[in-house]
Amino acid sequence: MSVSVGIIGASGYGGAEFMRLMAGHPELGLAWATGDTQVGTAVSDLYPSFVAAYPDVSYRSFDPADADDVDVVVLALPHGKSQELVPDLLKRTRHVVDLAADFRLKDPSLYPKWYGEEHLCPQLLAKAVYGMPEIGHRGLLQTGPALIAVPGCYPTAASLVLRPLVQHGAIEATGVIVDAACGVSGAGRTLKHGNLYGTVAENYEAYGLLTHRHTPEMEQNTGAQVLFTPHLLPMTRGILATCYARPTGKTSTKQLLALLRGVYSSEPFVHVIDGSPSTKATYGTNLCIMSARFDERTNTVVLLSAIDNLVKGTAGAAIQSLNLALGLPETMGLPTVAVYP
Repeated sequence: MSVSVGIIGASGYGGAEFMRLMAGHPELGLAWATGDTQVGTAVSDLYPSFVAAYPDVSYRSFDPADADDVDVVVLALPHGKSQELVPDLLKRTRHVVDLAADFRLKDPSLYPKWYGEEHLCPQLLAKAVYGMPEIGHRGLLQTGPALIAVPGCYPTAASLVLRPLVQHGAIEATGVIVDAACGVSGAGRTLKHGNLYGTVAENYEAYGLLTHRHTPEMEQNTGAQVLFTPHLLPMTRGILATCYARPTGKTSTKQLLALLRGVYSSEPFVHVIDGSPSTKATYGTNLCIMSARFDERTNTVVLLSAIDNLVKGTAGAAIQSLNLALGLPETMGLPTVAVYP
């Protein structure tokens, strides 16, 4: 181990997924893991899948001084909590990686509108580097930023497939529709009615109608006006985003696919296919698999994008960005072969 990592909020799904990926990373090592609701609990008792990787690790409470002795602190907390800790953490450690939405948006005025509260440290928004290398942030990440804001899962799936077409003027930048569905792990580990098996099983439901907080993040990434409707799928992992837009001129399925392939030809985690992307093909990986269609009858561009919400949509994106910040190979420790069937 050459890079020591502490995780705040490691008992949740995002923090646990970071630990899973870190267990296979040759340069990252766990120094400590906190979990306020699980203090004293062995990690392998809460997550039996960690019995081989972390047999002697237990969750602890967070002491700010703990950050003095690690190279990286990962925050896997509910929105709003990171803002309370980050200013102090930046004085104590080399890199802070936030899995929440606290530092994703550059315009502080968007937080009261979409998150219902003023930002506690708006002066740090400009300093945070957004952790999506594929849309132009790779160079900034390679400078070794102190603060990395990991993208949201829905914005990752939608932005990667939409942004190239908006940037190249292939689709209109207004009236873009993002219709996306996610597995229940996207709601986190907190016990609530909407997460219960009896609620989720054999059910398919839209939520956050017109007001979902990931909307401004998609618009920031793509430069498009977005109408976003998320849905909850009766499965554990995965996001499938289906996006609709109007072409700016004459186009075809062949042209759309060629544009996407040209943009992403050198990207290790983005794959453009002729067929229809599926969440199963990304399960447990840092991949984004996408495709496109043009429907002449309705003059509509249809874009499809699949990711694993916990990997490319959360912890995998964090490690990909951290690899760049640390000067390591971008793909180090990140799986590209899905668990199947």
